Amino acid sequence: MATYNGASFVSAQIESILAQLVDDDELVIVDDASTDDTVAVVESIGDPRIRIIRQNVNQGYVRTFERALREATGDVLLLSDQDDLWLPGRRDLLAQAALSRGVAASNLVLLGSDHALRSPLTGRPWLLKAADSRRRWRNELLILAGDIPYFGCAMAMSRDAVSRVLPFPPYLSESHDLWIATVANRHGLMTHVDAATLRRRVHAGNASTPRPRSLRHVLAARWMLVRAFASARRR
Repeated sequence: MATYNGASFVSAQIESILAQLVDDDELVIVDDASTDDTVAVVESIGDPRIRIIRQNVNQGYVRTFERALREATGDVLLLSDQDDLWLPGRRDLLAQAALSRGVAASNLVLLGSDHALRSPLTGRPWLLKAADSRRRWRNELLILAGDIPYFGCAMAMSRDAVSRVLPFPPYLSESHDLWIATVANRHGLMTHVDAATLRRRVHAGNASTPRPRSLRHVLAARWMLVRAFASARRR
């Protein structure tokens, strides 16, 4: 988990995670120089499975997640945002899927309604389908088009897959989840999980929000994904 000024919601998220972990699991939290009480809230939980690492200088969420992946020691790593809620069964479902292929990506629902997200391009329910797991080129084209719901908060990776994903490319300034999905699809490691495994909290402080972006920003993001596709080939 990467945290930054998440004191309002992080306790509820951690409770939903700890309820599913076994004694040998760990929850690695890298705090990106929060200026609120996030670290104090986490420390107050007092669970020995939590390991919190403080960054003295803000690095941004991409580099913070990269560090969290480096610090984690488990055979399977589940990514988590600071403000969602895990649905029961998430740990076991994603761990099994990740061990079978390398990278697992599930669906999610919106907290408060349990509705699926809507595609920003078509307006239809935005869902991953297990039947499309091996359609590597189709999935990659949809990544480039911005029309496939790969979210880091709904992903898990085996230890072997982590070794392919890391290090993140130096030019990756956003969308670490799409980098992971690109590597996974490029090397046939991706598996889609039909079930939703978390409730996503949408609020003004999300690292990624539905706010419209300028054409320049959109084009820059697409170019970064093209570069990511080229980089993934060499992993």
